[in-house]
Amino acid sequence: METYAGEYNPVAVLILKCTLEYPQKYGKPKEVKEDWGLLKGSVVKNPLLEDVKKWGNWVLESTKKEIGEFYPEDNGGSIPVGYIWARTIPCQNPSCNAEIPLLRQFWLAKKDNKKVALKPFVKNSRVEFEIVGQNNDFPEDFEPEKGTVSRAVANCLVCGSIVDDKTTRKLFQEGKAGQRMVAVVLHHPKKRGKTYRLATEKDLEVFREAEKCLEEKRAKLMEEWGIDPVPDEPLPPKETLGFRVQRYGMLKWGDLFNPRQKLALITFVEKVRQAHELMLTEGREEQYARAVATYLALGVDRLATFGCVISRWEPMRETPANVFGRQALPMMWDYVDIDPFSGMTGGWKLALDWVLGVIGHCSQTSSTSATVTQASATFLPYPDDYFDAVFTDPPYYDNVPYSYLSDFFYVWLKRTIGDLYPDLFSTPLTPKSKEIVAYTNERSWEEAKEHFEANLKKSFQEIYRVLKPDGIATIVYTHKSTSGWETLINSLLDSGLVVKASWPIDTEMKARLRAKESAALASSIYFVVRKMKREETGWYNLKSAKFNNYEQNPLNTFL
Repeated sequence: METYAGEYNPVAVLILKCTLEYPQKYGKPKEVKEDWGLLKGSVVKNPLLEDVKKWGNWVLESTKKEIGEFYPEDNGGSIPVGYIWARTIPCQNPSCNAEIPLLRQFWLAKKDNKKVALKPFVKNSRVEFEIVGQNNDFPEDFEPEKGTVSRAVANCLVCGSIVDDKTTRKLFQEGKAGQRMVAVVLHHPKKRGKTYRLATEKDLEVFREAEKCLEEKRAKLMEEWGIDPVPDEPLPPKETLGFRVQRYGMLKWGDLFNPRQKLALITFVEKVRQAHELMLTEGREEQYARAVATYLALGVDRLATFGCVISRWEPMRETPANVFGRQALPMMWDYVDIDPFSGMTGGWKLALDWVLGVIGHCSQTSSTSATVTQASATFLPYPDDYFDAVFTDPPYYDNVPYSYLSDFFYVWLKRTIGDLYPDLFSTPLTPKSKEIVAYTNERSWEEAKEHFEANLKKSFQEIYRVLKPDGIATIVYTHKSTSGWETLINSLLDSGLVVKASWPIDTEMKARLRAKESAALASSIYFVVRKMKREETGWYNLKSAKFNNYEQNPLNTFL
């Protein structure tokens, strides 16, 4: 069965290739004819999976060898899982000027059988911390849920003064905010669970050494690659749907990472590029080597979603949280700086396991690979009456800033495998001019609505054009507003497609952050549509017919 898939967004195109094309093309059992580290003549069940695993481990070991010193083990053999940081601002009380550590709450572990927290106290006009609940009793009068900041309003624990939200944002924009490492999360390979300790001066020294290493490596790679290895592309305009970090002085994509995180990511990027070169040196076919490198690049992207300054520590699970728990990039006052070599959530090993799981599953879904292309839904590169079936999941009106969010991944992919896909990475950021979303950051609401409806109508008309007369199409959509649904219905009515059936299907993860304590939609509506059958309309002139009949048979015409 021939299958075709198309997307306008380059990141989505790569995901389609890695789920619908490469696994089916390269993930089938194959006899090894060359010596690729496997016995010649043996049959490999899934050569793609094995090679991604092999080179993924090579990337891990090579990167750890180079920068592993910046994530040192503790004396007892415990491995750092992550370092918890709090952003800071100065108290605006002239008689105080103390440093205010900004934390949403003080929990480190919040489980039924384990409760550990940072407890603040004031010493010499400075906020210090102690860890409670780990080796001592948990104080009954302490409420860790109450942090020092909420909605950008900060509370000084030294003098009790309040810093309003506008002032907090101004301090960040003026470069007067800072950050402070407050705790370290540890895991011992031979013991269960995690332990916590306060950050020390030695931890800060290691961080500063990583900062120096970043400067040297960044300059070296910039000269080699001809591009800044740390993403210097601008973040979306202020007030773009889902983005709040620009209010706090973060204006480039690279601003979402601290120096050690930048060093880790650009080193992983470098090693993936080197792995691709080594595959070619070993005689791997060019397209195959590109496929393997693409999966490794997606591993780097997944690493970035945990290794940034807006990834929080999740005390209920005692793990770092993926930054995309919501379809947005909000400000995070405290964050966790993960150890990518720990083998725990957020590290390279689990990122690689995630990728391998996808390869293993998708390799079994079909015996033929899909043809994946980059194309706009408003101008499909296929002839009329071509497809038996079409499936599409159009943008949900103004719900999600798809292209702006995907730039988070695009900027790293461009540095990792951009040279392997020159057509996909020819623009500084993902293309947006033809994206069918009702953005209001650069348009009025009416203009945004008109843009969405006009282009959605064009895309449905294209479905009508390429669908066979007896073909069937499925359209997935959801929205909470009547205007969102009105736009979809109007576009459908004008396209010539008619709805034959519809079903609500739960499509969203119930455990996702967006669904907690909110009225987030959990279901999408699946519309089954077909081409409207158009028949020519004719007129029957009764009077003329009777007159003609009268001429032929005048006696019987009116009986």
